[in-house]
Amino acid sequence: MEPARLKLYAYLDAREHQRTYLAIMRLFTSTLLADLSAGEVAGALAGAEREGRVDHGESRIENVINRLKQLVEWGNLVQGRREVVASSIAEFQHGSVRYQVSKLAVRVQRDVDELLRVPEGAREVSRELLPAVERGLGQLGRTLSEALLTGGRGPREALAEQVTTLFLQHAELAATVRDFYAYLGQVVTRHHLAADEISGFRDLLVEYIQRVVEDVLRHTPAIAAALANLAGARPELLRLLGASGLGERVERARGRSAEDWRELTDWFVDRPGRPSQVTALRDATARAIGSLLASVKRATSGGGLLPGRRAELLKLAAWFDGGTREQAHELYAAAFGLYGARHLSPAPEHDGDDERTPWATGPAADVPVSVRSRSDRSARGRTSRILDDPMTEQSLLAEARHADERRAASVAELAAAAPRLAEAELSGEALGVLCELLTLAMAQRDSAVDPGSAADPVRGLRVTVEHVAGRAAVIRSKAGTLTLHDSTLVLD
Repeated sequence: MEPARLKLYAYLDAREHQRTYLAIMRLFTSTLLADLSAGEVAGALAGAEREGRVDHGESRIENVINRLKQLVEWGNLVQGRREVVASSIAEFQHGSVRYQVSKLAVRVQRDVDELLRVPEGAREVSRELLPAVERGLGQLGRTLSEALLTGGRGPREALAEQVTTLFLQHAELAATVRDFYAYLGQVVTRHHLAADEISGFRDLLVEYIQRVVEDVLRHTPAIAAALANLAGARPELLRLLGASGLGERVERARGRSAEDWRELTDWFVDRPGRPSQVTALRDATARAIGSLLASVKRATSGGGLLPGRRAELLKLAAWFDGGTREQAHELYAAAFGLYGARHLSPAPEHDGDDERTPWATGPAADVPVSVRSRSDRSARGRTSRILDDPMTEQSLLAEARHADERRAASVAELAAAAPRLAEAELSGEALGVLCELLTLAMAQRDSAVDPGSAADPVRGLRVTVEHVAGRAAVIRSKAGTLTLHDSTLVLD
């Protein structure tokens, strides 16, 4: 289950056509119940291609079909069929096959778009939700008592509304706390901080985080007491919330299971051997303050084997910014000794706009700590071993064997149905193989009235199509019906 679900993220890290996959997924997730054919997707990609959001040529129908098939294989899209009237095999294939987005793929794309919109700075902690959670738990206890006494529909609906609101508020609070401390962790662990950065993070830690921790500690006892009062009546609460009426396979809203309430309680209340998130927040704040003090000590005492080279590197960058192109070349050679004939380092990745992009707005280069502090370029530690990954190799081989088995089964099904092709009902995969061979057979004809044939190169199944006026070849399948007018079809 997990490997199959993780494939949903494959299009985000594809080596080729990543922008096309992203544009296709945005197209399918932009509307509800999207049901599109390859031609409709190609039309939408043509506009994106004119705007430069996808590469040139990606809107061609053959490229679009390949991208859609790959997304189906990854599990992001689901294939369907629709009855169409077509004048050719290609038109039948392009129009009858429809694509819909899967439920989990919608979540993946939604998270991706949200991630791309997130700014780089710190996220404000929603401290105002703490008193809201405290009030919500108190109100929930009163509504639960009323629902148990009266059993009316009104208290039950109010109970469901309050539970949903409570868990939404807590989810937003927990998300903002995680994001803020993740940002804090990547900043305070930096080896060098400028004086203005130290001042800013000092205010952030001493003032802002102090208020956050104080609010959490002030409201946590009341929240823990309310959760303890609800613990005994939790089975009755879950019973009153009841089933949704949508079936067992429907994903319920938060707060409808005992596991949801256990996670909520664990956020505020310690358990033996498992500290709460409130305790973790307090410990993380102490570590952040310690890291900040260490940065201040390094900045004021010049810690390390040699003084930091940050100021020198900034001065060098200012010289580059103020000099001409010729001066910059001479300065680069003098500073780093990388003359043309001695340049043994790998060439930098080309971003397509190197000559017109100023260095200040271009891609940043990661300068290792050893270069910043000691101007030392030598490699540290042992060379990493090349790892053998037999699991991935076996997984790829298994996928190839599975695809070959499916192809062999489709060809065998066509061979078995050859004597009674007009009465047989083929599977969707068998129809796909037949359409593939039909396309090759028709491509070999010199004119519309000439016969054509094509064979499977591995298993030898041959398809022959001939022009016969007034006759029609009808092939039925679970995925649709294919009718070839003025033609006869022979499989052998």
